[in-house]
Amino acid sequence: MAVPRIRKKKAGAEVETGAEMKLHVESVTAEELTWVNIEEPTRLETDYLAQSYPFHPLDLDDCLSRIQRPKIDVYDDYLFLVFHFPVFNPEARVTTPSQVSVFIGQGYLITLHKGDLKPLVKLFNQCQTDEEIRQEHFGQGSGYLLYRIIDRLVDYCIPILNKIGVNIEEVEDNIFSESMRGTVREISTLRRDVISFRRIIWPMRAVIGSMESKIRRFTKMDMEVYIGDMTDHVDKLWDALDEYKEIIEGLSDTHDSLATNRTNEVVRVLTTIATILLPLTVVASLYGMNIPLPFQSSPFSFVLVFVVWIVIACGMLYFFRRKRWI
Repeated sequence: MAVPRIRKKKAGAEVETGAEMKLHVESVTAEELTWVNIEEPTRLETDYLAQSYPFHPLDLDDCLSRIQRPKIDVYDDYLFLVFHFPVFNPEARVTTPSQVSVFIGQGYLITLHKGDLKPLVKLFNQCQTDEEIRQEHFGQGSGYLLYRIIDRLVDYCIPILNKIGVNIEEVEDNIFSESMRGTVREISTLRRDVISFRRIIWPMRAVIGSMESKIRRFTKMDMEVYIGDMTDHVDKLWDALDEYKEIIEGLSDTHDSLATNRTNEVVRVLTTIATILLPLTVVASLYGMNIPLPFQSSPFSFVLVFVVWIVIACGMLYFFRRKRWI
């Protein structure tokens, strides 16, 4: 396969293959550093990288994998990193992982992703169009540029986390309202969302925590403080998710207790009504029988039966009240 022809621009790259197929490859170059960005990579883009850079074939295959765990692979000339960041799916109402694969070496940084991470797409567009931002991000080497990208993506997790917190507050209000319909479903949705978010963040903690010692050779700055600050942000995300998990479990228990209590109240009222009606039904059945009964021929028999009903009902209500059953 022939190497595709690339026409590079200062703030981007237009890629031609000389055929109908077109590579989705863009690049920005400044301060002797090139950032190559590939959205929705396919086999065509990975073949281009294989011909243009000394990357291991297994790393290129991992770029196309949707189940690859976050990791850092260290080589003599470059690093290969895989990150997962949360993206909220409004249709399924769940947080799903979006993979970002990164190749970093001296003088270049390559990112491959699906294009659904808005901070990453926005930062690349800013570097293409804004000279000041380009100088700020490209001036300290590829390691510093990688830090700025990952830091933005970590901060992007905070609004998603805040949205979960708002949903938890809404569910908490609904639990103590008169109508509890749909609350079980809302709690289950929140539990699934938090579990999915935790699965994304948990392996990221180890990867981000070990970045500083590995990207040190690709930057002019001491990144210990910066990476430490980013690691602290990730730990805060994990702590918040852990807290949300406990809150949701508590809300679930509270909902179950309230639902059980309300069911017991309904059963108690219905049982009381059925118990009161039982002797009244017996009296009515007796006087409905086709046999001679006391006062049956009296013109006031209905009034008499009605008075008996009232006396029995009042007596039973008084008895239940004394026993504190109602």
